[in-house]
Amino acid sequence: MNPDGGDGDRPEAAGAGSSSAQQGHPTMEWRFAQVFGERAAGEDVQEVDIISAIEFDKSGDHLATGDRGGRVVLFERTDARDNASRREMERQDAPITRHPEFRYKSEFQSHEPEFDYLKSLEIEEKINKIRWCQTANNSLSLLSTNDKTIKYWKVQEKKVKQVSVMNLDSRSVGTGTTSSASTSSSRGLLPNGGCSDKSSFLNSDILFPPGGYPLLRLPVVASQDVNLVARCRRVYAHAHDYHINSISTNSDGETYISADDLRINLWNLEINNQSFNIVDVKPPNMEDLTEVITCAEFHPTHCNTLAYSSSKGSIRLIDLRQSALCDNHSKIFEEHEAPGSRSFFTEIIASISDIKFSRDGRYILSRDYMTLKLWDLNMDSGPVSTFQVHEHLRPKLCDLYENDSIFDKFECCLSGDGLRVATGSYGNLFRVFGCTPGSTEATTLEASRNPMRRQIVNPTRPTRTLTSLARGVRRGGENQGVDANGNSFDFSTKLLHLAWHPTENSIACAAANSLYMYYA
Repeated sequence: MNPDGGDGDRPEAAGAGSSSAQQGHPTMEWRFAQVFGERAAGEDVQEVDIISAIEFDKSGDHLATGDRGGRVVLFERTDARDNASRREMERQDAPITRHPEFRYKSEFQSHEPEFDYLKSLEIEEKINKIRWCQTANNSLSLLSTNDKTIKYWKVQEKKVKQVSVMNLDSRSVGTGTTSSASTSSSRGLLPNGGCSDKSSFLNSDILFPPGGYPLLRLPVVASQDVNLVARCRRVYAHAHDYHINSISTNSDGETYISADDLRINLWNLEINNQSFNIVDVKPPNMEDLTEVITCAEFHPTHCNTLAYSSSKGSIRLIDLRQSALCDNHSKIFEEHEAPGSRSFFTEIIASISDIKFSRDGRYILSRDYMTLKLWDLNMDSGPVSTFQVHEHLRPKLCDLYENDSIFDKFECCLSGDGLRVATGSYGNLFRVFGCTPGSTEATTLEASRNPMRRQIVNPTRPTRTLTSLARGVRRGGENQGVDANGNSFDFSTKLLHLAWHPTENSIACAAANSLYMYYA
């Protein structure tokens, strides 16, 4: 995976199943797999139901989503994966059409709305990020955070026990076969073997018969059902003055980081009343503030390395072994603007909204408002590849600024094999790019049951974007906010959150309150 430097002038893709293939890796054909929470036509979406975070665990067997109502919903994989039969099919060169299938597992209320009386600030319950932790004893562990408070949750199965066999034999009681039973029943028995006749306790003639009473048996307790129980094990609070934008777990399984606009803190999962400030970009005078932290991520395998991005479009790599306070970065990745190209919107659209390490830790994928960029950790002179996502919106930056859409924070993700990248866009569209050398793969899909419907291909008109495929968003008719190349101008619907399965070509993405899943 060493992509050539892309500049947006690549040939157009003719379709998801086009013959314009990358070297050794044909263009993928994406298909609809599942949808959860699909709304009916004309149904209004409640604000609290809008999905705000998506995350697969490392195995890919579980998926978690968070919403603006502070809830976390868990899904588990259900498709049978028989490795023996799979190997047999591969040996016979038979096509394997199986794809990951998930089902609803559980949900719990992670955060509640709060009010900071000292600052007269209302704290939303919206889940900003979810990160899975290492599991133990067949339980699931994850971190969830809103703007101020991080919580460590443990979800595990609890067996519900019920008394299935009582201590009375109904057949014997009904016939009254023993005199001892009839005698005792006439005395007004109380629970636990008590008797309402106090004088009977002084009567020495009352003796247990040899062998005891035949009708008295111990109750049998059996496990009737299994329930999933979510318990908040720890709460990490009061460590951030500004809104938390990122959390990331470390590969050591013991620590994690949390980042806000000006600081990054290092936590131990077992200690919730103490954290260490490892990055602080707050200047002595706040008037001198020129950039803020937008995202932070631990290296997937090196527990001492992490990266964080800034609002100026730079990514800094830091080594925790250098010093306790990592004011100095070990590397910085940034692309210098061309002379004379600066405008009022330059810094706004350069702000990085999300970064992700590739699974092997060799590359970093970053998303700013206009582009996706792929960076090689061994080459800090510039990105190895650039994918144009919103170049068609450049003439509309004034309108985007007026309606605040220019500040939307789109996420990005990489495939497990590192051959493709994906990110969201407006109109509930998301885009998949091939990033191997010579790749021209650029596919635009809509988050719907038919992701490829109403494809718009215009090969006669060249475009500087990496895709010429798109479709309307309004289900009732043509989308008036689409340009000649099929790029959407509908800013009311946007696909901000998506995640790629860690081992298979499957993508989960959020369109408002609906979770769509696709496979290739």
